[in-house]
Amino acid sequence: MKPYDANYFQHDCCKPFLHRGNGEGLLLIHGFTGSVSHMRPLGDALAERGYTVMGINLPGHATTEADMAKTCWKDWLNASRQAVARLRGDCDRLTVAGLSMGGVLSLILAEEGLVDAAAPISAPMATQNRLLRYAGLAAPFYPRVSWAPENERHRQLDPAFDYGYSGFPTRNATDLQKLIRLARRNLKKITCPVLVVQSTGDHTIWAGSADCILEGVSSQDKRKLTLVDVPHACTISSELPKIISALDVLLQR
Repeated sequence: MKPYDANYFQHDCCKPFLHRGNGEGLLLIHGFTGSVSHMRPLGDALAERGYTVMGINLPGHATTEADMAKTCWKDWLNASRQAVARLRGDCDRLTVAGLSMGGVLSLILAEEGLVDAAAPISAPMATQNRLLRYAGLAAPFYPRVSWAPENERHRQLDPAFDYGYSGFPTRNATDLQKLIRLARRNLKKITCPVLVVQSTGDHTIWAGSADCILEGVSSQDKRKLTLVDVPHACTISSELPKIISALDVLLQR
């Protein structure tokens, strides 16, 4: 698939947002090559329940793949830290929820003690996708990796919110792997409440990822939500209502 140009992301759902509500804050972080559109339905639903909700686009995302190539894992992590700092000023307590790589970032933020609760969603502790695991080795020879064409699983996602790159700069796969290693190495530092969400139909990440997180954290309050047979980007799938309800409980802890 060919790269999209920046106009592809001009839809309102692709723009960062901040819904001001009560003192319970929620930061939403999208995944690798994705955009805030993947978190928009979740954010809107929880904002309607009165929470203060922020959704961001990570550096190099929701513009062009050429922009992504100029960024690395440090930029994504620092942007997440900065978003926490901005939202802290509006909230008494702060929860971070992230999809895929955003879930990995949410774990790192919790390891650093920057948030009061974390909800990693489809967060990989390893990946099944060989493009992600080995693309870094191919970077000197193949500068770009294209995602596979749309298949049956992708058609289970809401197309109104499914905006992300059609591929990625090959070298950025090493940045994703770096974040995964960093998060996994320090899981025991997490003591805050944790909600881990994963689908039985997720063929992108290691099936043991959710259990690895739960076994690794030091939190006394840790819960698992298992979704049934929906794809990796479950925040725009038919299982979204279950994620909303579970996060609502976490926010009311």
